[in-house]
Amino acid sequence: MNRELMADLAWGVGILVLALGATLARKLGYVDDETVKRLVMGAIGLMVAWFGNRMPKRFVPNAWARRATRVGGWSLALSGLVYAGLWAFAPTQVAVIGGCAAVLLGIAVTLAYCLSLRAKAKASVP
Repeated sequence: MNRELMADLAWGVGILVLALGATLARKLGYVDDETVKRLVMGAIGLMVAWFGNRMPKRFVPNAWARRATRVGGWSLALSGLVYAGLWAFAPTQVAVIGGCAAVLLGIAVTLAYCLSLRAKAKASVP
């Protein structure tokens, strides 16, 4: 199996194991609901940051696409870290709104940059 696919599956299985383990700990009275939610949501934010960190490292044959993957990687890595940080330290309402806004902003930055590259590429073709 592909090494990247194995890493992706490991993240998915890891988050499921974390969620199930935290749920069991909650049922046994070791942690409360808030802790379970923050653990799982923080892990999801770290996963987004990890995927963003991996994006620029992939081989892309086109120079325009390499630029897009660099910007997309940075924006997703930073937005994932903000998301995880908010779920670790902010009040729940702030974490929900701010975390979603951070990820949406990361996606919007990537999309806007891709569209600007596309416009530049079209303008440079005679």
